[in-house]
Amino acid sequence: MNVPQASLSQSMFDRYGPLLTLVQLAQMLHRSPDGMRMALREPTTYAERLNAAKVRIGRRIYFRTPEVAEILQGSD
Repeated sequence: MNVPQASLSQSMFDRYGPLLTLVQLAQMLHRSPDGMRMALREPTTYAERLNAAKVRIGRRIYFRTPEVAEILQGSD
């Protein structure tokens, strides 16, 4: 599926806003929230890139929507 990055990023931003919750990210990747937490702990490039997009606000964890869109598109 070759969706231009700008349109993927924009559609994700329109749907989720500037930040994704862990639950939203898990739903988008068809994983359970607990499975997503475990995947983020693995020492893989994919997990490292998602963790780099992570933002903590208080005790909550969010992920920057534009960076997640880049990761899903496979951009470097």
